[in-house]
Amino acid sequence: MDAFLTAGVVDTMIGIRSERIVAPVPALRESEKADHHPHGYMFKEIPAAIAADQDVDAAIDETIAKMDAHGIEYGVLNLDEELSLRAVQRHPGRFIPTLYADGHRGMDQIRDIVRAHEQYGIRAVGTFPSGVWPQIPINDKLWYPLYAKCCELDIPVLITAGVPGPRIKMMAQHVELFDEVCYDFPELTIIMRHGADPWTELAVKLMLKWPNLYYSTSAWSPRYIPKPIIDFANSRGADKIIYAGYYPYGLELERIFAELKELPLKPDVWPKFLSDNARTLFKLPARTG
Repeated sequence: MDAFLTAGVVDTMIGIRSERIVAPVPALRESEKADHHPHGYMFKEIPAAIAADQDVDAAIDETIAKMDAHGIEYGVLNLDEELSLRAVQRHPGRFIPTLYADGHRGMDQIRDIVRAHEQYGIRAVGTFPSGVWPQIPINDKLWYPLYAKCCELDIPVLITAGVPGPRIKMMAQHVELFDEVCYDFPELTIIMRHGADPWTELAVKLMLKWPNLYYSTSAWSPRYIPKPIIDFANSRGADKIIYAGYYPYGLELERIFAELKELPLKPDVWPKFLSDNARTLFKLPARTG
C-alpha cells in the first residue's frame, strides 16, 4: 500500500483555497445562503478561506505543494472561478479541468461545454442535481442534452449522488435514478460523487449491472467510506471505485492520507483505486514505475 501513496496518485476532486470555500448552492433557502460553508457542520477543521488581499498564485502553489507532498500527480479541478482557470494555465500538466453544468441553461450550457472542451480541454462535466434551482432529478430530461454531448465528446459526467450535505431536498439524487440514465445512455461514462449514502448497497448493485457506472470517494473521510463500497472494491468492483479527496472544501490532504493508510483494501486494489481507474476514465497517461 505505502508504495502507492508516494507517487502517481490521481485525486479526482481537488481545489484551490479562495475567498469562498464552496460554490453557491441555488437550492438553499435564502436564510442559509449567507453561510460561507453551507455543509460545514459535517466536517471538523475545515481548511480556511484565503484573505481577500492574499496572493492567489500563492494559493495555487500551496495546492501544488500539498499534491507533491502526498504523491498526487494529477488533480481533477473544476473551472468554477478565475482562480481555477489560472491554476490550469500555470500547471497544465498537473490539473485536469472539468466544468459544472446546470440543466436549466439548455443550449447555452451545451455551447459552454463545447467551448470549454475546445479552449481548456475539459475531461469531464459535473452536475449537482439537488443543488440547482429548481432541482433537476438525475433522470430528468433537462439533463439529457448534456448527457448526449458528453457521449459525443467522449468524456465522463460526474454526478452528485445521495443525501446532499447542504440542507436541501435529497430525492433528486436518489441512486435508483441512475438506472434509467444508464439504460438510455449505454455509451455514457457516469461517476457517482459524494457517497451515494444511504443507498450504497443499491449503488453497488447498479455498478454490477451497468458497465458504465462508477463511484468516487469524494467528500468522505477515508475512515467513514461505507463498508459496501470497500467490500465491492475488494471483490468484483476493483475497477469501479476511484479515489477522490475533498481539499480544500472540507478535508485537509494530511488527514485524508493519514486515514487512507488504515483503509482495508487488498494490495492489488490500491493502484487501481488511487491511480489506474482514474487514468482510464480521464484518459491520462499510464502510471510509470
